[in-house]
Amino acid sequence: MAKGRREVPPCSKTYGLPLYCAAWVPLDRISSYPDAVATAEEALKKTEDEGSTPVTTEGDGAADVVANSALSPAHGNKLLIALGGGGGEGHSGVPNAILLTLFDFESRSLSDYPVHRVGTGEELPYRMTMHPGGDGFICSFLKSCRCFEWDIPNNMEPSKLAIKSSGYILQQLEDVGLQLALAFSSDGTALAAGGEDGHLRVFKWPSMDIILNQTDAHATVKYVDFSSDGKFLVSVGGSGPCRVWDLVSSTSVTNLQVEEGEKFCFCRFSESSDILYVIAMHDDVGKVISWSSSSWKRISSKKIGHDPISAFSVSYDGKFLAIGTVEGDIAIINSSDFKVQMSVKKAHLGPVTALKFSQDSRVKPVARFLGYFTGHSCIFHKVTRPFEEQITSRSRSFNEFCFIKVSYFV
Repeated sequence: MAKGRREVPPCSKTYGLPLYCAAWVPLDRISSYPDAVATAEEALKKTEDEGSTPVTTEGDGAADVVANSALSPAHGNKLLIALGGGGGEGHSGVPNAILLTLFDFESRSLSDYPVHRVGTGEELPYRMTMHPGGDGFICSFLKSCRCFEWDIPNNMEPSKLAIKSSGYILQQLEDVGLQLALAFSSDGTALAAGGEDGHLRVFKWPSMDIILNQTDAHATVKYVDFSSDGKFLVSVGGSGPCRVWDLVSSTSVTNLQVEEGEKFCFCRFSESSDILYVIAMHDDVGKVISWSSSSWKRISSKKIGHDPISAFSVSYDGKFLAIGTVEGDIAIINSSDFKVQMSVKKAHLGPVTALKFSQDSRVKPVARFLGYFTGHSCIFHKVTRPFEEQITSRSRSFNEFCFIKVSYFV
């Protein structure tokens, strides 16, 4: 091995295409497929045992099931992740696709290859939101949004978990332009979509009856989130205030104003308290701001870095915040005092495009897993309390090095 090079940790993988969106699959809530992890593992093992070439799927000829999985046989220790990305339109040679990959949270390892891969043709998946009840997910593309569902064909081998484009057409989101913000309410009864053109829409799900239709919510809608009770929606745009919407009366409740020099980037409600978190850039400094979701007044704020923030997530128990930057750095922040619990410098050379904390009833409450994604790789780590273990490695993908520094929390 070359001097200075170390083995890539098993929690870090590249899958041959830039990644733009990601979501944890709620395996414990997919009624149509109660043992999705088991069948995904069987698919990997069968292909490995037979030594056969990967099966292909429609769209771009990408691998459907692949070999060389090193995962343990304990199905209860597995999580499934959906990823979306690709090379976009044109002739880049990089296909557009949605992937499913396995994560073993005991060994903290990702499957070497996707367990399923479906091509999306010339359409690049930009954003993804997973239905919390396990009823598929929605992806936004350049012009429209599409619904995908879980598919286990009876006439195919039973060890194949798959996804397919749903027969349910989202007519209200056809030819509306790129939706930069997508979110389901926590109970799955409402869907919000915010467009690059500033148009904000909220629908009842699955009827798609309109709840809120605001054509000029922002210059561009960048981020949306529902309150835990589903009564409010918060949105941020490319500039200006953070807006709060009452979904019962379908009206704007208040505008959370920026202070001089601030620019709001992300907004997330806590699932466990009456707190709204807003991530902002103050001149060239990143900061996290907490607001009361009852009085809509600022509670506190703290500077958290000097690089533009490109991704944000809140753990489902509300105890941790996670941020990613355009410089590829990651930070885990305690939500109670905004102290940095973990800092991962140069996790990637490129911007962090997505951050997701896991939520699965099969995982112990103390076990939280954070997945972060860039244009070339995805990494997963366990998060509870600090443990002094760090791994530094680098891996080559698309002719560039991806530096990974991991601080495990156990």
